[in-house]
Amino acid sequence: MNSMEEKTHLHFWYFIAAFFFILALQEFMSSQQRVDSISYSQFEQSMAEGKIDKVYIDQRYIYGDYVRPFDGKAEFITPRIDPALSETLSKYNVDYKGVVRSEFIQNILSWTVPILFFFLIWFYGFRKMIEKSGGGGFLTVGQSKAKIYMHTETGVTFDDVAGVDEAKEELREIIEFLKNPKEYERLGAHNPKGTLLVGPPGTGKTLLAKAVAGEAEVPFFSISGSEFIEMFVGVGAARVRDLFEQARAQAPAIIFIDELDALGRARGAFPMSGGHDEREQTLNQLLAEMDGFDTSQGVVILAATNRPEILDPALLRAGRFDRQVLVDRPDQKGRVQILKVHVKKVILAPEINLEEVAGMTTGFSGADLANLVNEAAIQATRRKAEAVTMSDFTMAIERIVAGLEKRSRILTPFERRVVAYHEMGHALMAMALPGTDVVHKVSIVPRGIGSLGYTIQRPTEDRYLMTREELENKITVLLGGRAAEMLIFDHTSTGASDDLAKATDIAHDMVARYGMDENLGSVVYEDAQTPFLGNVPFGAVTRKYSEATAQKIDETVRSIIKNSFDRATQILNENKDILEKCATEILKTETLEQNRLKELTAPMRKPHLKVV
Repeated sequence: MNSMEEKTHLHFWYFIAAFFFILALQEFMSSQQRVDSISYSQFEQSMAEGKIDKVYIDQRYIYGDYVRPFDGKAEFITPRIDPALSETLSKYNVDYKGVVRSEFIQNILSWTVPILFFFLIWFYGFRKMIEKSGGGGFLTVGQSKAKIYMHTETGVTFDDVAGVDEAKEELREIIEFLKNPKEYERLGAHNPKGTLLVGPPGTGKTLLAKAVAGEAEVPFFSISGSEFIEMFVGVGAARVRDLFEQARAQAPAIIFIDELDALGRARGAFPMSGGHDEREQTLNQLLAEMDGFDTSQGVVILAATNRPEILDPALLRAGRFDRQVLVDRPDQKGRVQILKVHVKKVILAPEINLEEVAGMTTGFSGADLANLVNEAAIQATRRKAEAVTMSDFTMAIERIVAGLEKRSRILTPFERRVVAYHEMGHALMAMALPGTDVVHKVSIVPRGIGSLGYTIQRPTEDRYLMTREELENKITVLLGGRAAEMLIFDHTSTGASDDLAKATDIAHDMVARYGMDENLGSVVYEDAQTPFLGNVPFGAVTRKYSEATAQKIDETVRSIIKNSFDRATQILNENKDILEKCATEILKTETLEQNRLKELTAPMRKPHLKVV
């Protein structure tokens, strides 16, 4: 709780104390009024003695004025009593009198207490709503919610970040500028105002930003883009101003805005979805602040996003986010470095080869690798092992890639046979065709949501380019399962739906994006999917070709799929005995490892294909 919030609470309780003090004072003053409270018998006696001048009667009380003041009091009051009861009591010489009870406090509390109760409920609920939305109370709605980390609190340096060497080198200049700005100003250079970290989720963008602050040993202001946007119009802009004021006050400092796309989405990108006045006002304030501050003050802005294509162009122009640093998925060397960082606290068996683990995790991000190490450690703990072995890493990779085993999912004998031949169709195609990924494992144990079996292939190296022949081989591998079902059972099943979807996508990209068809020529008919660029409404599809061309594209895609299916069928038919032998083996063991597969497929007849 900050000092502003404490003051708010003190003022509120002062108000409550003053309210009850006034009530007590009012009661005391009423008791000291010049009114004589007398019994009914005294009233009758005073009447008989002629001491009463005037009398006023209401439903409950009799009050009036004395002829002369009595004991310094000129007025009197007494409760009304039934005259018949008064005569009876007087007859038996019983002393009787009425009691005057002040109901002032009762009357006040009867309407103030409910009001106060509902006010407290409203105050508490509204305060909680503000706190959940990021504010700290009534007076802190417009204040920044940035978390301030000093360099000793981030606990992250470049030693904790691996696999992104190029990005680290780009960011070292920011650290040098913050530590020694005069060296850069000597020749008239100035530090870039903003640096945008771009990359897929889980690649370490936030970790890099914290490492920069840890290396530079300066205050680190961290906030998410979505935390600026609130239900109150104008709050986001106020928080932007407050954030930059805090950073200037503690300069040199680093401002880090995570998930910038939540705040900096292109204005007018969704014209059909209504206005975004609060978000756009907040973005405008951010643009103004970035224009208004001087880099010589030592304030550096870092931001991270995995969707740079939807950012407003005004954010990316020179003078705002001058630099864009790519933080991509690591290559094999980077994956080895990341694994070394994450296995420091894990007890590994001596035979563990991180190079081999890195080779099995092509396409994994830094977060994926951290999860892999944790899953392997959990697997080893589950089986009461003393150290994490290679089999634990293999099981962890299968769990991440294919999903959790579903041994409770009981298949009929016929379904198990179909799944066995289907998976062996994939495996044999991958082992027969050149340029395909190595088959690591084949299993007919159900995994995940809908997978009844799986074939795990792992690449031997990172690939960035693929030829037409390699893509056709990839399609053939995908269709190998369906071809095996057709060859053995003379029918197809629903198990190949995912394979068909992937094969169709590859064939369509070959024709429409890569220009790999001779008849359609080296023409790009469809761009990479960037639906937010150019202010295109969500869901809109733009085509740059005619219906006749669309028909040719469809025919060519079908031709590629058919030729690959026929090719897979031919290869499996030539090696039908190998297919039968492998399917029989996997029905017994449920799983075939790489070495066993090589033994079973050693006599396989491979097609005579041109090696690329």
